[in-house]
Parts: sequence; C-alpha cells; structure tokens
Amino acid sequence: MKIVRSTLLLLFFTSFLFAQNSKGEGVLIHISSGLDNPHKVLMGLTIALKFSENKDVFVFMDINAPEVVLTNSKSLEFNKFEPSKILVTKLLERGVTIAVCPMCLEAMNKSQFDLMKGIKIVNKDDLFDFTTGRIISLSY
Repeated sequence: MKIVRSTLLLLFFTSFLFAQNSKGEGVLIHISSGLDNPHKVLMGLTIALKFSENKDVFVFMDINAPEVVLTNSKSLEFNKFEPSKILVTKLLERGVTIAVCPMCLEAMNKSQFDLMKGIKIVNKDDLFDFTTGRIISLSY
C-alpha cells in the first residue's frame, strides 16, 4: 500500500511540475490603451514577453491600442521599459500572436495595410485557439 501511495504521489507531483513548466495554459493580454498611455501599453507588452517564456500568449489590442502597432506610429518609451517597437518585435519573434480589432482599426481610418509586419486582424476563434488549456486574461 505504501508503494502505491508513494507512486501516486510521485506521479501527481511530476505532472504538477510538468504543467507548471510547459505550454498549454494561455495568457490573453488585452491592451486597450494607446499612445497617450505608454505605461499601460508597455506594461502589457512586457508582461506578455515575460509570460511567453513558458506559456502560450496572445495579445489582443482594441480601442486605442491599434495605433501603437501602426507602421508609422512612434515607438513608445517610458522609464525603465523597453520601447514598444522592440517589445513587439521580440514578441513576434517568439511566435506570439498580436492581433487588433478590425472595427477599432476602421474607426481610425486605417486598414491591415497600415499595421506593422506580423500584426494580424483578430477573428473570434483566435481568442480561444491559441492554447489548449486554461486562459488567464490580463487587461491594460
């Protein structure tokens, strides 16, 4: 009985550690702030980069946030954060999807052709299909 209990405990502990250190759970970073609030935008992008080390991450940008990822927008800077253009590039290089709301982009009189290379227009399935496990959401 002790061997069975010990084996079950070891299996549980191993599966717990594996789940904590592997992809499969996702983090949805929702950014609605734009160029007028660099702290919020850079915080969201920085957290996304940190989580992308061992979690599936999806960055969704709506309201004013799409203006941050326009080709001709300035790179945001704030205190000790990396500039927004650098953070976006690092996220895309890690395979993180950054997607914008099509209606918000249209409200700015912009189109997908105005977005930085690698930024996509969101569709409803994107918000669920980026991971296989639980989805945790953080908003900025």
